[in-house]
Amino acid sequence: MDYIKIKFTDLQPEQKEILIAQLADAGYEGFEESDTCLDAFISKKAFDKSLLREISYKYQTPYTSEKIAATNWNKIWESNFDPVVVDDYVAVRADFHQPIAQAKFEIVITPKMSFGTGHHATTYMMIELMKQIDFTGKSVLDFGTGTGILAILAEKSGADKVYAVDNDDWSIANAEENFNKNECKKIVLTKSADALCEMRVDIILANINKNVIVENLGVLKDQLKKAGLLLLSGLLETDKNDILKKAKELNLKLQRSLARNTWIAIQLSK
Repeated sequence: MDYIKIKFTDLQPEQKEILIAQLADAGYEGFEESDTCLDAFISKKAFDKSLLREISYKYQTPYTSEKIAATNWNKIWESNFDPVVVDDYVAVRADFHQPIAQAKFEIVITPKMSFGTGHHATTYMMIELMKQIDFTGKSVLDFGTGTGILAILAEKSGADKVYAVDNDDWSIANAEENFNKNECKKIVLTKSADALCEMRVDIILANINKNVIVENLGVLKDQLKKAGLLLLSGLLETDKNDILKKAKELNLKLQRSLARNTWIAIQLSK
């Protein structure tokens, strides 16, 4: 299958993060980063030139394009995946990295084409929020699990039951591989487009995007037990007012918020 390679140059770090998030939602399957450049790859069949132009115009990021042969995505991920350490709490690495001893928890991830390695600001902030929460004996829903990194961390942090949900076949396969790699025994993995699970939970993790969060916020609230916690990210700073407005309508209370490289994470309580 032929692919299209899109090259962006002269980028700031926050521009790269925004472009990766936007292009991933648009079906781009792989990315290569350098100091100021970003290469994005998509199959010729899935390429939408008008959508790319819209994204480029919105974020003022000119690009060039070229057709290339099929690409080894695993090799691209390996060449770009360095270990991530969040304080002394979590170290995220691939299995080809050396073990990292200084963190309380170590998570081994094979990212492939799924998102959620700790590198992106949204995943990093979700981990920061999770650090402040006691997961011991708790039930957890990870809505939009991706690589499964947050579900894995929830189990390692003491959760008694974790429900991991995603609607993408690749993410489901990748998450299952990562759950096995980390010897997880308490995670139930389900392919689904909605946030419903079989029981109410103590904590919900949703690192997705604004539209999906807004559409599902009422359902997420109903899934929470009394005084349950809802951790949200995949959100830009410009999304904050809309999210908090919707949360207020649902009587969800803001407990904490974080910001990193134009992205935010929000912790709400029922």
